[in-house]
Amino acid sequence: MHVSESRIRVRYAETDQMGVVYYANYFVWMEIARVDYCRSVGLIYQQMEAEDGVLLAVAEAHCRYRLPALYDQEVSVRTWLSDAHSRLIRFSYEMHVDGRTLAEGETKHIFCNREMRPMRLPQKYHALLGIER
Repeated sequence: MHVSESRIRVRYAETDQMGVVYYANYFVWMEIARVDYCRSVGLIYQQMEAEDGVLLAVAEAHCRYRLPALYDQEVSVRTWLSDAHSRLIRFSYEMHVDGRTLAEGETKHIFCNREMRPMRLPQKYHALLGIER
């Protein structure tokens, strides 16, 4: 199983009045990490969209918060594919600071065409994502 790691420094603008990262920012970090993961396996979003008209629409997003992230901490986001088919893909995430788990998340995506209709991912991308079906 391929796992990528993205490092994100908490910016002041990402914190709330309590001095902790506002919950919705974890989803931004997951997006950053997801793009990093795809790039690490040779899949470039922009290229997939421009050349093949394949869009990756978010169908579900979940996050379980365990510990708060604070301003200026360096958060490590580990990302891997937990499920991949020709029509959908699921990413899992773990966010850590100094070995402590801050949050765990998951996003489920549907492959769509430019009209936002579900489609099968072109065969040429299957090997990059480990899709066998």
